[in-house]
Amino acid sequence: MTTGDNTATTQDAGRRGRGKSAAQGRQDWTSWPHYDAAGAGFRGYWYPVTWSSHITGDPQPFTIAGEKITLIRDSGTAYALHNRCPHRGVPLSEGNQQFPGTVSCPYHGWTFDLPTGKLSAVITDGPGCRLTGKLGVRTYPVEERLGMVWVYIPVADEEPHPIDEQLPEELVGNAFVMGGRIEPRGGNWRFACENGFDEGHAKYLHRTALWRLFKPMPTWNITKVVPRGRWIYRVQQEVHWEADFPGVGRWTNKRWWKMQPPKETFNIGNTGAPKQLNPVIEDQDFPGFASLSMPGVLRIAYPKFIHYEFYVPVDEDNHRYVGVMVNFTEGWQTLGFYAKYLGAIRWLFHGQFSGQDAWMVDVTDAPPEKLYRPDISLTAWRNLSEEEYGKKLADLGTAATGTTEPTTTDGKKA
Repeated sequence: MTTGDNTATTQDAGRRGRGKSAAQGRQDWTSWPHYDAAGAGFRGYWYPVTWSSHITGDPQPFTIAGEKITLIRDSGTAYALHNRCPHRGVPLSEGNQQFPGTVSCPYHGWTFDLPTGKLSAVITDGPGCRLTGKLGVRTYPVEERLGMVWVYIPVADEEPHPIDEQLPEELVGNAFVMGGRIEPRGGNWRFACENGFDEGHAKYLHRTALWRLFKPMPTWNITKVVPRGRWIYRVQQEVHWEADFPGVGRWTNKRWWKMQPPKETFNIGNTGAPKQLNPVIEDQDFPGFASLSMPGVLRIAYPKFIHYEFYVPVDEDNHRYVGVMVNFTEGWQTLGFYAKYLGAIRWLFHGQFSGQDAWMVDVTDAPPEKLYRPDISLTAWRNLSEEEYGKKLADLGTAATGTTEPTTTDGKKA
C-alpha cells in the first residue's frame, strides 16, 4: 500500500516543500506520471455506464476512457462493441437489429455478431460475401451490478478481473436499497475525483447547500490520511467549528437555526458524532467517513446510509457522474427509503448539493497549482493511484501508460 504522504498528518505536510519551490507552486503532475497520463482515465478497470433499464434492443452510444462503444441488449443480455463499422466508419449505434444476436450498420447492412464482434453477414453483398468471418469489431466485457451496466476497458487484451473485487466490499453480500443519479458532466474525471476526497471544500463550498440547512459544518480540521487494504481514509483528529483570523475577523458556520455542533471529534458522517449506527455500517469499522479507491470510487459513510460516487472518464474534458445512496435494509422498510429519496434526497443531495461540486469541477484548471495543508488528501490519492496502476501494468507485463488507442479486430486503428 501507499506510504509517505498517505500516513502523514496535515501538520507534517505543511512543513514540507517550504521555500523557493513552494512559493512557485507545482507546475505539472510529472511526479505522478501514470496519473498525469490518465487524462482519459485508467484502463484495466470496470466502469459503470448507465442504468440497466436504459439498455434495450436499440443500440446506444457511449464514450468511456476515450473508447467509443455501443451498448445493446439481446435476449436479456447486454453487449458492448466498438462503435465504428470498419467499412466506412459509420457508428453502429445508428443501426439496429436485423437478425437475432446481431447489430447491423445502417449504411450498407454490415452485420456483426454481438458476443464476438465478428462480421456475420453483409446484406448488400449477398450470402456469399468473402469478408464474412474475416473482419469484425472489438467487443468489451460487460457485467450488471447495482442496477447498472458495467464495461471493462482493457489495457491490452487481458481478461478482466472479477467485478466484485472492484466493488465496495459491503455491497457484496449485504441486502440494501439504493437510489441514485447518472449524468454527463463537464470537467476532467480527475478533478471530480479529487473534489470528492478533498478535505477542505465541503466546509466552505457547501455551506449554502439546502442539504445542510439545519446542520453546521466545521470551519477547519486537523486530518490525516490512513491506508487500509485498497482504500485510503480521511481521519479527523481535530474538528474546529469557528476561528478568529488575525487582522480579518471571526469565521463560523454556526447559525441560530442550526443544530449545536458536538464537542467531541467524530469519523462517521461529517456534521457530528452519531448516536447509533446501522449494523452493516458499524461492522465495517471504517477508520474515517471519507474513503477512496481505484479507479476513482468515493465512499462517504453516514450513520444510516453510505453515499458512493463513481467518476467515469469520458475524455480529457468530460466525465460521467454516478452517484448512489445505499441504505442497508430490506422488506417493507425499503418503501420508507424510496419515499424519502424520491421526495427530498434526490433533488437536495444528488441535485443541488452535488451540483455545487459539478460547478467547481467544470471550472477547475490545474496544473499549475499551489497546494495547501488540507491537500494532503489530494496527494495521498495521487500516490495511491500511481502505485496501484504501476503494479497493474507490471502484473500485465507492459510499460503502457494506459492510453492505448482502440482497435478493430482486424488490427487497424479505429
